[in-house]
Amino acid sequence: MNHAIDYLEAHLCDDINPDEISRIMACPYSVFQRSFAPITGIQLSEYLRRRRLSCAAYDLQHSHQRILDIAVKYGYDSADAFAAAFKRMHGITP
Repeated sequence: MNHAIDYLEAHLCDDINPDEISRIMACPYSVFQRSFAPITGIQLSEYLRRRRLSCAAYDLQHSHQRILDIAVKYGYDSADAFAAAFKRMHGITP
């Protein structure tokens, strides 16, 4: 599982490749998704969303990138969608 999490962390700004996860875990991606929550205590999609928003918060504090650029970098289609998700998680707007 640690190797799969390392892969997820390395690809937070990219699309996650299910085939690569299957190769790392030596099981189908669907089995990995179902087993992620019991092992880690959080659903895979929620883990990815939280990690991406945490990294986005870091980028906002430590770079001069525009909010829209950071939103797109972490997979959001618009600054509004990003701002709403960011506020739900962090309690403040970006």
